[in-house]
Amino acid sequence: MFFEKASIDDLDMLVKLRTEYLLEDYGDIPQDRLAQISEKLPDYYRAHLNGDLFVYVCRADGDIVSCCFLLVTEKPSNPSFLNGKTGSVLNVYTKPEYRRKGIAGKLLTMLLSDSEKMGLDFVELRATDSGYDLYRSIGFEDVVSKYHNMKFIINTKNKF
Repeated sequence: MFFEKASIDDLDMLVKLRTEYLLEDYGDIPQDRLAQISEKLPDYYRAHLNGDLFVYVCRADGDIVSCCFLLVTEKPSNPSFLNGKTGSVLNVYTKPEYRRKGIAGKLLTMLLSDSEKMGLDFVELRATDSGYDLYRSIGFEDVVSKYHNMKFIINTKNKF
């Protein structure tokens, strides 16, 4: 197995892995929505890959079998993030036949090492029950906050 950052040459595989992740995370997604997502992803990756989006991959048998994304955001400095740069982990996904082999943990360790080199103040993620123990073992902590996680949906036809 080989661990590295993805490049633009991996675009088709990144689209495929993202859709596999979404199908597993959301369950059944209407085919028209899945097609729209797949159509938009290449442009997004071209615009962001290795700029503010870093994708860590594991290759085996000539294929990418696992990935995790780091989205870097810069915000105005405050007491919680003096540098103003934070990271969000997204799309931690390993193909079923490669799970429970330490691959995601290795990718996340690479991601966190690079995050430190980039001077990020912190890296956050939203954990599913299946990933929670892995994230805790690496050092992620539960966030307790006086703030509520909220959102306002602008385009109601995108409600799923």
